[in-house]
Amino acid sequence: MAAVTSAMVKELRERTSAGMMDCKKALVESDGDMDKAIEWLREKGLSQAAKKASRIAAEGVVAQYLNEDATVGAIVEVNCETDFVAKTDNFLNFANSVAKHIALANPADVDALLAQKYIDDESKTISDMISDATVAIGEKISVRRFERYETTGVLSTYIHLGGKVGVMVEVAADANGRQNDEVKTFAHDLALQIAAARPEAVRKEEVDVEKLNKEKEILRAQALNEGKPEKIVERMVEGRIEKYYKEVCLLEQLFVKDGDKTIRGLMGEIAKAANTNLDVVKFVRFERGEGIEKRKDDLAGEIAAMIK
Repeated sequence: MAAVTSAMVKELRERTSAGMMDCKKALVESDGDMDKAIEWLREKGLSQAAKKASRIAAEGVVAQYLNEDATVGAIVEVNCETDFVAKTDNFLNFANSVAKHIALANPADVDALLAQKYIDDESKTISDMISDATVAIGEKISVRRFERYETTGVLSTYIHLGGKVGVMVEVAADANGRQNDEVKTFAHDLALQIAAARPEAVRKEEVDVEKLNKEKEILRAQALNEGKPEKIVERMVEGRIEKYYKEVCLLEQLFVKDGDKTIRGLMGEIAKAANTNLDVVKFVRFERGEGIEKRKDDLAGEIAAMIK
């Protein structure tokens, strides 16, 4: 009898969306033969999940969970195939359950998440739940990515447009600040800011060096193309980079609710009013389906293929 390895189980799960334990059992029953294992899963009633495994799931939602004192939170992108399913209660409840599990169970990555036993029903792994949801909902369901934060300060989350965009931000604050309503409002306003203004970093020092250098090259070329003398080009580039920082750095951005204030200035005002020290630690912004190549339906091609 062939030995069943974790790599084999992982491959079968990726190909079928079936649960980890089901995949292991299928491989054992099929003596390690991958094709026979897939057939075994189909015979046992998991054929729907197996058939849907190769489809593109680029719709879905970004879901969030935040504990009661806003010190532990998670956001997760859960995908399905159609916008219609993404709006159903069954799918939304499933996505919210996964977000809660991530916050409370603290998985290291997506693979670890899929192998974990679900916190509210230890008879199932998260992978089993995905397979069940795939069969019940009728579309391929997948968990693409997540972030989990835990802090001694304050967390805030924000979901925009019914799950199209999700944000989580961490604000450093002392015990006094954590209890202050203005600080909590500030954290929430930051989440709204991030959703709307799409910053790429909290502060200048955190901007991606490669991207910054590329921007400098572009700005230098622009200045030279404008006929500016070489001796003043570098000063022009420095000035335009400062403008670039105001676009991509959260603390340098103008506050979307009050264009006369920067986020840094607003943070200083709130800290003074609340008699505390504040700082923005980090943030994450997920946009549903970004980077996924969506299926393009070719009706004419399909009809031509049928005629042939």
